[in-house]
Amino acid sequence: MSAISRSLKREWFFEQRDDNCRLMSSLAVRLSETAPTWGRAVAPIAEWVAQSLWTSVRKITRRDHILPTRLTQSQRSAGRGNEFIVDTPAPHPKNVCPSYGATTRLGRHCPKCGREISREKLIELAKAGRVAAQSPKARKKHSATQRRHEAAKRAWVASPKPTWPDENVYVQQIQPNLPAITISAIASTLRVSESYAADIRGGRHRPHPRHWQMLAKLVGMQGGMVALLR
Repeated sequence: MSAISRSLKREWFFEQRDDNCRLMSSLAVRLSETAPTWGRAVAPIAEWVAQSLWTSVRKITRRDHILPTRLTQSQRSAGRGNEFIVDTPAPHPKNVCPSYGATTRLGRHCPKCGREISREKLIELAKAGRVAAQSPKARKKHSATQRRHEAAKRAWVASPKPTWPDENVYVQQIQPNLPAITISAIASTLRVSESYAADIRGGRHRPHPRHWQMLAKLVGMQGGMVALLR
């Protein structure tokens, strides 16, 4: 592998106490080896920037409005009737993690940094979610949901209880088949939040018995007959 295509490494840099960053000798050697390549790649851009600045501050009234092209010699080639061809540009660098210099397959960060960044983002989102949950609008919506559920519970207590499904049916037949059902389907059927539906689906929370018949239908059970979803 040539020096021009290698990923940057942390040990190639040294940060001083005044926050200045210096290049270590190992990297300086590699850069010196590829300096001619970088020079050829940057030369056309440097001449274009210089020409743009030159024409923007001078009145174009004389023939000297074109700067000499000492880096690329493009004007000399054009004067001789030759077409100036820019050298092959430097190869595009691979995806390199800015923290550790490791080559990444997708995105800007390596898996280690990606997990850390994701964890920090989740923490920030959780903080923002807790703040939003305490807003007057969110608390009002939460209160309305609680009143609706309490009214449904009272209506269920006052009505005749179904004989099926019972607790054993829920534990042994309904719950094991819930992972085959999407969280959104459970949430919309029971009219609960998706986070609560995820807890029901994962077995972390057992819903109120009034929900058992609806969950039984979701998993394909009718009056004790099980039809597993495939």
